[in-house]
Amino acid sequence: MFIIKKDKVEWITQKATELGAKKIIFFNSKYSIMHWKHNVVEKKLIRLQEIAKNAAQQSKRRIIPEVVYLDKLTELVDMKEETNLIAYEESAKQGEISLLAQTLQKEPRSIMCTFGPEGGFAPDEVDFLNQQGFLSVGLGPRIMRAETAPMYFLSVLSYKYELTVK
Repeated sequence: MFIIKKDKVEWITQKATELGAKKIIFFNSKYSIMHWKHNVVEKKLIRLQEIAKNAAQQSKRRIIPEVVYLDKLTELVDMKEETNLIAYEESAKQGEISLLAQTLQKEPRSIMCTFGPEGGFAPDEVDFLNQQGFLSVGLGPRIMRAETAPMYFLSVLSYKYELTVK
């Protein structure tokens, strides 16, 4: 995830919890509109963790996702999962539509997908993450808002892992 306006951060935390996220990581990106000041990070995380707890209870989830803040995008590398993706609008603009489906065909046990802020990722941020093993994928033919893309992705995962018969 990324840092966007306060009400959207809270909404993303709530909806991502309802849709099954196990960890929600917010980080500063070059194009982020909002930046959290160091003296308010702990207070914001406590608030977001409470939102996640309430959303988990409402949606009858036994797992409450951990909400994390990273000061720099580079710190994300330390949190990598088995499969690591970047939802990158330039991939979608270029017509890339199958890498996400191909990746999910392999049925990875853990997936991290990184989403940029309202202005997207800076090209050098994408290059850095690609060099660290993150695969740039499109999320279909449409360019989505910063708060919509994570919900779309989590819905795809829910369909793949929770609704399809194996």
